[in-house]
Amino acid sequence: MKRRLVVITGLSGSGKSTSARALEDAGFFVIDNLPLVMLPDFLALTDHGYEKVATVVDARSSDFLGDCREVLRRIKDEGHSVDVLFIEASDHDLVKRFSETRRRHPLVQKEGIVASIGHEREIMAELRNLATIILDSSGTTVHQLRQRVLAAVLGAEDNADRMNLQVQSFGFRNGLPLAADLVFDVRFLDNPHFVEELRPKSGLNAEVSSFVLGQADCRIFLDKLKDLLYFLVPRYQQEGKSLLTIGIGCTGGRHRSVAIAEDLGPHLLGTGCVVQVNHRDIDKQKP
Repeated sequence: MKRRLVVITGLSGSGKSTSARALEDAGFFVIDNLPLVMLPDFLALTDHGYEKVATVVDARSSDFLGDCREVLRRIKDEGHSVDVLFIEASDHDLVKRFSETRRRHPLVQKEGIVASIGHEREIMAELRNLATIILDSSGTTVHQLRQRVLAAVLGAEDNADRMNLQVQSFGFRNGLPLAADLVFDVRFLDNPHFVEELRPKSGLNAEVSSFVLGQADCRIFLDKLKDLLYFLVPRYQQEGKSLLTIGIGCTGGRHRSVAIAEDLGPHLLGTGCVVQVNHRDIDKQKP
């Protein structure tokens, strides 16, 4: 059985996990941190399943990286389609991300984070040379990187005939999105704005998201909304529509609508459409 294999690699903090989740949502079977030397054995053991496979390979597997060229050649010789997706970013962006998340760089030594990033660039240089796709995530949001990864891996030609779904969160106090085809009001849900420790955060924050999505009414609403959209989207496609904008609105567009749009977006990839999530009013302050 011939497979589509994508090796996701690159620098720590550049967006490999985001890329892996994007491909998983697009139907890939994703494995994290599988040493490259084990890939041929894995493909042999799963000969009757998993047509599309992605694996994350990074500096944690540095002991095995020296064999990467030969391993990839063997896999290609067996007839599999192989892409190496290398994600990188500027030193400035990487340092900022590690500082914001308070994560520890996997190679951090006494010389500090900048030196560790430089060391990792050297370790990963061979895989970068083998890359068929190189993406720089500097200055991009998680949502923008997801779309760039999907466009690069699935191919611009593959996306050309697929309907584009725009999921946009917004605040009713700032007006309806002018381009919205469908609008759903989630102001019936309990508002994190009235929880002091959650108020300064947004729906992208895990605590806020848990507060919103953990409500029983929210779970029921999302189940019904997903069923409705899975019914509607194919019918809009049959009509020849190329872009469908779905608005999710709460009062200010910072908490409830954002959390719900973030949850809804990945599920809509199952419709076969290109899905983009954006948040119109997330940074707007109350007048």
